[in-house]
Amino acid sequence: QVYLVESGGGLVQSGGSLRLSCVASGSIQRFSFYTVDWYRQAPGKQRELVANIPGGGGTNYADSVKGRFTISRDNAKNMVYLQMNSLKPEDTAVYYCGVIDNYGTRYWGQGTQVTVSS
Repeated sequence: QVYLVESGGGLVQSGGSLRLSCVASGSIQRFSFYTVDWYRQAPGKQRELVANIPGGGGTNYADSVKGRFTISRDNAKNMVYLQMNSLKPEDTAVYYCGVIDNYGTRYWGQGTQVTVSS
């Protein structure tokens, strides 16, 4: 079992920045091989991928956040980050940290609310 806890959400004005953090704990084996990602879900909408780092490396971003958001990880600390700049009201959502372990099992955090005011 892997446990994920997000932090860093909040209320910010349009154009502002936030940094989300996610710490993984529990039965972790070779965290550097895990795929890590951030998803978000706005009211009335489906959960959507924001960004991820596959276990093999590289990064992927949703078109809507390219150039504004940056995903990163610290494998020594079992941490995942999402730096969000130039925030827009349409970025308002609950943001979820997720990982896929070496057995292909998906885990989710409880989510953190991000609200961007216009």
